[in-house]
Amino acid sequence: MSSWDRFLDSFFNLKVAAEYLPKIIDGFWLTVLLALCIVVTGLVAGLLLAVLRSFGVRPLNWLIIFAVDLFRALPPLVLITLLYFGLPAAGFSLTGFASTWLALSLVLMAFAEEIFWAGITAVPKGQWEAARSTGLTFLQTLRMVVLPQALRMTIPPLTNRTIAITKGTALASVVAVQEILGAAQAGVSFSFNPTPLTLGALAYLVLFVPVVLLGRWIETRFAWKR
Repeated sequence: MSSWDRFLDSFFNLKVAAEYLPKIIDGFWLTVLLALCIVVTGLVAGLLLAVLRSFGVRPLNWLIIFAVDLFRALPPLVLITLLYFGLPAAGFSLTGFASTWLALSLVLMAFAEEIFWAGITAVPKGQWEAARSTGLTFLQTLRMVVLPQALRMTIPPLTNRTIAITKGTALASVVAVQEILGAAQAGVSFSFNPTPLTLGALAYLVLFVPVVLLGRWIETRFAWKR
């Protein structure tokens, strides 16, 4: 057998691929579900924290800043393992899916809060003053004048950060979640052949190439025009 034949047999073995493709597909849909949960939870929580921070309550702001800096500093893998293996010692138990969801949501929340806050503070002070002079309350000004402008400015950086975080779903394999990488690793262990990893790589391309292209379009569409 030539080197090329050995390469094909190792990474593109059709018999192994046919056997483990259904498991990779199941992992694909689990990855999609996990990514959607992380994006929705992380962005909503980040926006909520940025809005609370705009009220200017110092003790609350200090707490928000502390939490944001903490979750930005902790590596996602460390956070996942702490939640999955550490919480049972405190009497709480989370599944691998829930641990990954919570950990990556907290990381995305931290980065999203900073991005939303930067957008809010980038709105000129005159916009606040003009809105308040018309009789709008603080909340009305924030909701109808400031946030629409801030959200438009934050879309490009949020898109990049969201894509980066959702690719972290591969870390779920560490806590026995059968997403794409977990299913591929299990396939390699049972087949003694790396072809399932090739299928996993293709599945990630199928999932994330359209997401990256969509992100590029969003960045162009909502780019801040000076």
